[in-house]
Amino acid sequence: MTTASTSDRHLPYGGLTTEEVLASRTSNGENVLTPPQRDPWWKLFLEKFEDPVIRILMIAAAVALAVGLLQGEFAEGLGIIIAILLSTTVAFFNEFKANQEFALLNHVYDQVNIKVIRNGQYVNLPRQELVVGDIIYIEQGHEVPADAEVIDSVSLYVDQAKLTGESEPSYKSHSKDRFQPDEESTYPFNRVYRSTIVTQGHGFCRVLAVGDRTEIGKLAQAVATVEDDKNTPLNRQLEELSQAIGVAGLLVAVLTFIALLIRGLVTEELLLTSRQGYMVGIILVTVMIVLIPVWLPVLDDGRQLLKKNNYLPRFLDLEPPAMAENWLLILAGGAVFFATAIKLGDFLGWVPATFGEWLPSEVGLALLNYFMVAVTIIVVAVPEGLAMSVTLSLAYSMRRMTAENNLVRRMHACETIGATTVICSDKTGTLTCNQMLVQDVVVPGLMGETTEQYDQVMDILAEAIAANSTADLEYSGDGLSEVIGNATEGALLLWLDDRKLNYLNYRYGFDLTSQGAFSAEKKYMTSLGRSPILGEEVLYLKGAPEVVLQRCDYQLTPTGIKPLTERANIIRKLQDYQQRGMRTLGFAYRPLADLRDFKITELEQHLVWLGFFAIVDPLREDVPQAIQDCMNAGIQVKIVTGDSPQTAKEIGRQIGLLTEESDPRHPQHLTGPQFAALDDKAAFEAVKSLRILSRACPLDKLRLVQLLQRTGAVVGVTGDGTNDAAALKQAEVGLAMGSGTAIAKEASDIILLNDSFSSIVNAVLWGRSLYENIQKFLLFQLTINVVALGTALLGPFIGIELPLTVTQMLWVNLIMDTFAALALATEPPNPEVLKRSPRRADAFIINSAMATQIIALGLTFLVLMILLLKYDMRDGSIDIYELSVFFAIFVFLQLWNLFNARCFGLSISAFTGLLKNPAFGAIVAIIFIGQIVMVQWGSSAFRTVPLTWQHWLWIIVGTSPVLWLGEVWRKLVPRQVKSSKS
Repeated sequence: MTTASTSDRHLPYGGLTTEEVLASRTSNGENVLTPPQRDPWWKLFLEKFEDPVIRILMIAAAVALAVGLLQGEFAEGLGIIIAILLSTTVAFFNEFKANQEFALLNHVYDQVNIKVIRNGQYVNLPRQELVVGDIIYIEQGHEVPADAEVIDSVSLYVDQAKLTGESEPSYKSHSKDRFQPDEESTYPFNRVYRSTIVTQGHGFCRVLAVGDRTEIGKLAQAVATVEDDKNTPLNRQLEELSQAIGVAGLLVAVLTFIALLIRGLVTEELLLTSRQGYMVGIILVTVMIVLIPVWLPVLDDGRQLLKKNNYLPRFLDLEPPAMAENWLLILAGGAVFFATAIKLGDFLGWVPATFGEWLPSEVGLALLNYFMVAVTIIVVAVPEGLAMSVTLSLAYSMRRMTAENNLVRRMHACETIGATTVICSDKTGTLTCNQMLVQDVVVPGLMGETTEQYDQVMDILAEAIAANSTADLEYSGDGLSEVIGNATEGALLLWLDDRKLNYLNYRYGFDLTSQGAFSAEKKYMTSLGRSPILGEEVLYLKGAPEVVLQRCDYQLTPTGIKPLTERANIIRKLQDYQQRGMRTLGFAYRPLADLRDFKITELEQHLVWLGFFAIVDPLREDVPQAIQDCMNAGIQVKIVTGDSPQTAKEIGRQIGLLTEESDPRHPQHLTGPQFAALDDKAAFEAVKSLRILSRACPLDKLRLVQLLQRTGAVVGVTGDGTNDAAALKQAEVGLAMGSGTAIAKEASDIILLNDSFSSIVNAVLWGRSLYENIQKFLLFQLTINVVALGTALLGPFIGIELPLTVTQMLWVNLIMDTFAALALATEPPNPEVLKRSPRRADAFIINSAMATQIIALGLTFLVLMILLLKYDMRDGSIDIYELSVFFAIFVFLQLWNLFNARCFGLSISAFTGLLKNPAFGAIVAIIFIGQIVMVQWGSSAFRTVPLTWQHWLWIIVGTSPVLWLGEVWRKLVPRQVKSSKS
């Protein structure tokens, strides 16, 4: 930053010095809000034990330990406790880490730049660096960064809804305006407050409070929060899926328990007298009553699913009793039933005479074992890692997307952007560089004039540019200047700067009395005040040349003001520049002697035409390829801009979006007025073929988005201005520019930090890959569920009570659920997903290809495992060594299938890009080594014995064809693999 130029650049205020800034920060603190107090980690950890299934497992562990106390054998009880602790600890750690990653992203909020005067210079500073006493500049679209006092303003209105809930903006001024109505207001007219939004005008303010001392800080309303995403389509699908799996798991658990009970009675493992049978019946019914909080909600889930799909008979459409959450009442009910049944049985002589005869210990142990198997089946059936997989995928994608210039504000947007079918894009700053430069000036007063005339016209033109503008220039130490504010206005200031004309002298020499901000509806901006150059009151107006020209009756010539006779010639020149893709800006003014008899709207007529500027905004180099990538991905791109039709169509041709003009019944280009003139039916048909909407106002853009949504499209909208907020909020995914206004960012879901359209393509890539990662996890986990549940259910019928023990199934649940979630959630995106069409927004997450593979592969694995058990039972029994081999084979089949799941939906090898995801390789190694360790040293806790190295080699090699056959299948039938999209 240079100080040499400070003396000749007139600023209204000097601002704080560096020393004053340090002193203020020391005494008043920083402009950072203290984050809300979070629960300590141990509370978060204990929350993992609130799940009803975990509570039941804890009860089972307690019973197992109690029985072990009598028998002197604690291995099984300790094994269940260890498995529970592992499951809850891993779940806690990963969710805690995901939350920390998300909180880190919110820190970016404090990095938004604010325009500040310090040391007599304009500077851009992050809002967190503001201190009490700073002089800040705010204008339309800005979010007020701190509580401040207005010291100078023009038509300043602020939306205080975040503080007061008032829908109407409040007028703010440095002094009481006699033309403003004297209304009651919650806050003083000369104060603005943090997090409120400037809706009109601009002004200078002196900071009075920062950080926690601001009003919104005191109310604790400015903490960045994560939006509740539970109602998003994706999570509704996942919730329904979990409910269906839970119902299936409960059904299989009950059937397995009944199968084990029947087997025990048939094989006489459960030797019971009639009286003991009565006692067993009482115990089972009592347990069913006590476990109402577990099975009743699952049954209700099934009832809701049947009702939703019209499968529920009317006589079953009854709400369940709302008592499942009252544990004490249910326990009391179970105790009352047990006592009543015992008393009745005793009266009828159905109860054994002595307490010790009620239930033989071996029968009690067998029933307890059956019960724990049934409960464990529920645990294994429900993919507990699903929610964690989604959270991890979202957090991972958010972090990586931020590194690629996509700051995700709402978590669901990570996935929704992948389903987008239409993107309505701004032109300026998104498709172009937003680095405006004056290409040409067409001003009659500067053609063939004398030096004196040149100076006079230049002075008027310079004042028209500087006084009727809100942009500024920041000067660096090497003399280079950077635009602060509107890029188009900045190009004009740079044009003056190149001619050694100090815009600040013109701006602050002009005695401004009123200013009308630019709006998309009017398409022009006005400034009214006393001009030192003309020596009288003057109105300056700038905006769309066609609009400005309509209000002009005169033009400035070298010999003075003359009637405007070259209107047609001016329009031809305008169209020539616009057809070459340039932005044009027209200027006019009206000298006024006395304002007392006029209204401001009456003054905006009979103006003097000054001329127009042709401003070029170069196309971004990466845009044509990005547009082509979108079209290859099945995504339509529509340009919505306020620019002229010629400029918009030229940009459309340059990026390859606009082809030869189509049938008038299916237009590719419309202007805002033409679009507004269409009735809903005609507009509904027009939006299907429309590619460019020029001269569009905010309501046009909003209507376009709504009509597209009616066609079934999933719409993404880009925008940077306050006028884009409605469309950004209406769209499924709002994409605000990093350089955009606070209102636009507030309404958005994703912020493009570099304002580049290619960042949208990256976001689509990540969104589609994220969804497929979730599908991969489901494919893998549900295949395991089919095998595990089928084995548990069929085992008793082939003579094996427990093919997999409780602790073994919990171990499988840990490594194949939690670890698989980690492995697949961090899969990097594959560009191949951009070669497909977007998935349907209402498609179920398990598509036909997934369902086919789950059933086919799951049943194949199940048949193999059952055949292995039958082979081991060839001599009528099975020993612990054979069961250890069975356990190892079960896990390694799933381990190799993890590689197949990784590349599901992609026509690539399972080893492609493996080095790009070190987490996957690490988790495979952990499962591989962990399973060997568990079998070799699991002992009685896991019902295993050490295997020979020859058997380990046979198991590893013998199960690996799962991977090799998958590789062959992907080579032979690549198209079948690609059909996995929803």
